[in-house]
Amino acid sequence: MTRTVRMAEMTLRELLRRRGVMGLLLVVPLVFYLGRHDQSGQAIRFASLGVGFAVSTAALFSAAGGREVESRLALSGFRPVHLFLGRSLALGSAGLVISALYTVVILLDQNVPNPSAVAVEMALTTLVAVPLGLLLGLAVPRDLEGALLLISVIGAQMVIDPVKDSAKLLPFWSTREIITYAVDGSASASLSTGVLHAVIVGGLLALASGAVMSVRLRRRPHMQFI
Repeated sequence: MTRTVRMAEMTLRELLRRRGVMGLLLVVPLVFYLGRHDQSGQAIRFASLGVGFAVSTAALFSAAGGREVESRLALSGFRPVHLFLGRSLALGSAGLVISALYTVVILLDQNVPNPSAVAVEMALTTLVAVPLGLLLGLAVPRDLEGALLLISVIGAQMVIDPVKDSAKLLPFWSTREIITYAVDGSASASLSTGVLHAVIVGGLLALASGAVMSVRLRRRPHMQFI
């Protein structure tokens, strides 16, 4: 636990030093939100996707930039689980702060029949975005390719009809389902279905990104873990 917390502290300090990343976390969701401000449901959905994109991008660059540091930490006794959980904890905490901020902005600016559903969706979007960004940052050799893949995922999320079954394969499908419930009620969408989708996708992404980190570190012959 101590090593996990230390890894989280190091990740948070790294984020705070990178002011551009923090600016991205704050500004990108606002741009998405204002782009559809005249349509309540669409504005909230785009704000949520903006939070997902910003948090995923921060996680991607954090994972890509921390490869050398993680190798040195592994030599000093940190296990892959400490590194993964610590980085996830830091990124998740930062993302939840941003999602809470935008939840307040939305609820003050929009008349939403089910405001608690908006808060749930913003939090779930963050919890999906962190492992998604980490997976891309760990699995793709260079961060530029990872960023292009992430842009493709977000772009597909915006243009594919969410009613199609194929749309459910995208990581942020729950955004539309829960926001529709928040704005239009249970007759138009299911809160439990959206929450279940986000939990399953977030869990699968977390398992995949954790496995990639573990395999990548264990492949080095001078690093053996129990």
